[in-house]
Amino acid sequence: MELKMTASQTRFSRPRFALMVLLGVYPLITAILYIIMPLTDGWTIWQRTLLIAPLMVSVMIWGLIPTVQRVFRGFLNPVVG
Repeated sequence: MELKMTASQTRFSRPRFALMVLLGVYPLITAILYIIMPLTDGWTIWQRTLLIAPLMVSVMIWGLIPTVQRVFRGFLNPVVG
């Protein structure tokens, strides 16, 4: 059985998705560091990371990634054909 593609089919682009997430993660982690660093003066790096990692993951999962997927849907899922 041969599968024919139509002009309306799309294909998810992982490189484009990675680029868009990177463009969102960079300012996000920079902002978090600017906020957290003064509050954690004297902490070791592993303690700061223990605080920052769950915050970063939460913002990415429930904020950044869904927004990137919604706003850049056409860019991330280009039409094939």
